[in-house]
Amino acid sequence: MDAEQLRQYLEFYQDLGVKTLYRRNVSTPSVTAPKPAITAAQPAVIASQPIQLPPLAPSGDTLFKIIEDMGDCRRCRLHEGRNKLVFGVGDEKAPLVFVGEGPGADEDEQGIPFVGRAGQLLTQMIEGTAKKEGIALKRADVYICNVVKCRPPGNRTPEPDEMETCGQFLYRQLAAIQPRAICVLGGTAARAVTGQKEGVTKMRGKWFKWRRYR
Repeated sequence: MDAEQLRQYLEFYQDLGVKTLYRRNVSTPSVTAPKPAITAAQPAVIASQPIQLPPLAPSGDTLFKIIEDMGDCRRCRLHEGRNKLVFGVGDEKAPLVFVGEGPGADEDEQGIPFVGRAGQLLTQMIEGTAKKEGIALKRADVYICNVVKCRPPGNRTPEPDEMETCGQFLYRQLAAIQPRAICVLGGTAARAVTGQKEGVTKMRGKWFKWRRYR
């Protein structure tokens, strides 16, 4: 397990309310034989036992289960000004997923991502480009969601802690859908999903691995 995986596990447990992790000592010391003394010339060798942690996404996870787990989410400050949670929309087994930054005013009102002007443009891009390439693809054939599920005040950019809090649900969405490709919309979404620090202009046109997807 690398540092990034460990960070994600700990953040996931923190959001669940788990503050402390313990490891049980499975070895039973002998009651008859005394423990040998440890000196500076004889360093102690302690065999570490690997901690078996459950996966970030539960086995057999579904979008419906994720919505249930979110509930009336109040895990970060964004819930204070929201009207509706904006979870996602589209084919639950879509080969292509679009991930945006966060809901706007129209999305907050309707509870559906990308229904305002940006959504109309996205629909035209999906269906228009597919038609030009001779691909029978409609908006309903893909899945669309955002990094954060509540509208940031004044449509500001989501803060890092807000994106991390919502990140567990985005991770589960993508893992449940298992798309062949993920298309991120804008610099904030690109950095949140890929973990890259460079600007979206340098990232545009490149393929990045996300777990086993890209």
